[in-house]
Amino acid sequence: MASLTRTFATLALFCLLLGSTHGQLSTDYYSYSCPNLFTTVKDVVASAIAKEARMGASLLRLFFHDCFVNGCDGSILLDDTPTFTGEKTAKPNNNSVRGFEVIDQIKSAVEKACPGVVSCADILAIAARDSVVILKGPTWDVKLGRRDSKTASLQNANNDIPPPTSSLSNLTSKYAAKGLSAKDMVALSGAHTIGQARCTNFRDHIYNDTNIETSFARSSLQPVCPKLTGSGDNNLAPLDTRTPTTFDNSYFKNLVIKKGLLHSDQELFNGGSTDSQVKSYSSSSTAFFSDFVSAMIKMGDISPLTGSNGEIRKNCRKIN
Repeated sequence: MASLTRTFATLALFCLLLGSTHGQLSTDYYSYSCPNLFTTVKDVVASAIAKEARMGASLLRLFFHDCFVNGCDGSILLDDTPTFTGEKTAKPNNNSVRGFEVIDQIKSAVEKACPGVVSCADILAIAARDSVVILKGPTWDVKLGRRDSKTASLQNANNDIPPPTSSLSNLTSKYAAKGLSAKDMVALSGAHTIGQARCTNFRDHIYNDTNIETSFARSSLQPVCPKLTGSGDNNLAPLDTRTPTTFDNSYFKNLVIKKGLLHSDQELFNGGSTDSQVKSYSSSSTAFFSDFVSAMIKMGDISPLTGSNGEIRKNCRKIN
């Protein structure tokens, strides 16, 4: 009887350990199952950024937009089909999010190295980190073990991703709904130190807002973005005019002198509760990098699918 009891105890402990291993994310999740994962991903990301520096920002943004809709589950990568509606045509994503072909290339390379092992959701997380590092930003150990969703939500993509017209209170509440603090929100907004935005997303700010430096609006932006809706809607401007392809703290330096490109950017420094944090980051890249890393790890923890939930997609664009 004592032997039987010990056997049950051992089984119970094994199940407990199994659950803890597969029920949460860890930085060494693929150490044995895909030991060359990180170099495989980084090689493709580095090649893509070498061809087009903007791609780093695009890959980072893919991870944001994935995590903000039902968690970091790779749902943003799913294509629409006659019987399935994904998130790519949601207002924040349509004709805006990009980099899907690079994710396809990464997935193909990873599948050759270790077939059927690594999720598309984890590939997004690694590619986002690598993009930041390649563009001279901070590094961090990426927690892994996510699985891929079998569903997507157009409605949640439309509702949960903060639009560029957001007020500070709207931004704060959108992030809070995902378990992220106002401090996290400001730090993560610093991702706008790289990348570009379309005219349609900053037109109102440069013509109708008063909290923008006049010559910046008139001389730098209005020639790129005509006032008339439908004219030049897809024309691009850098989110950070100082160093648009370097991940640094220039974004915050711009906000302090009223040179934020988006309405939602300048809301972070507009006489409100986040002004002091923006000023701190504008004078210390170390403070920004530290808080950005913490916030990225925290965002990566939003509602992952683990264990037997979800699947490991063979093709990131479609459910198995």
